Amino acid sequence: MRLELTVNRDPYRREVAPDASLLTVLRDDLGLTGTKWGCMTGDCGACTVLVDGEPVVSCLQLAQQVQGGEVTTVEGLGRDGELGDIQAAFVRNGAAQCGFCTPGMIVAAEALLRHNAAAGEAEIREGLAGNLCRCTGYNKIVDAVLEVGRARSAAT
Repeated sequence: MRLELTVNRDPYRREVAPDASLLTVLRDDLGLTGTKWGCMTGDCGACTVLVDGEPVVSCLQLAQQVQGGEVTTVEGLGRDGELGDIQAAFVRNGAAQCGFCTPGMIVAAEALLRHNAAAGEAEIREGLAGNLCRCTGYNKIVDAVLEVGRARSAAT
C-alpha cells in the first residue's frame, strides 16, 4: 500500500506492507533509529512518537492508520543539529543512564509539556507512567522535565 505522511517536518511517500507497524516504517524504511524496539506490546514506551501531536506507542500503531498524518520522533525535536530543550535538559540533569528508554521518555515529556508546561512533579510522573526506565529511578527524569516546564512557562 502507498503511505503518505510527514515525519519530522519532511513529507514521505513509500510503499509499505499493509501490516507494517509505524515503528517498522520509521526505523527500517526511513532510517530513524532513535525510536526504539522494546516490548512490542505497548507496555514500555520505548517506541513513543507523536502522531498529530499526541503520544503513540508506534509498535502497536499500523502505519496505514497514520496516513496523511504528522509524525514527530525524537530526532525531530532538535533542529539544525542542535538538541531540543528537553533533550538538552536530560543531558544536564543526568536523566539518561543506558539510554534505551530515553527517546520515548523525551517524546512523552514533550507531549506532556505541550499540554501543560506548568505540570508539577505528580503530573509529570503520571504523564510519563507509560514509559518504563530500569536505570534512573525517575528522579532525574522528572527534574529534567520540571526544568523545561519552568523555562517554557516563564517564556510565555
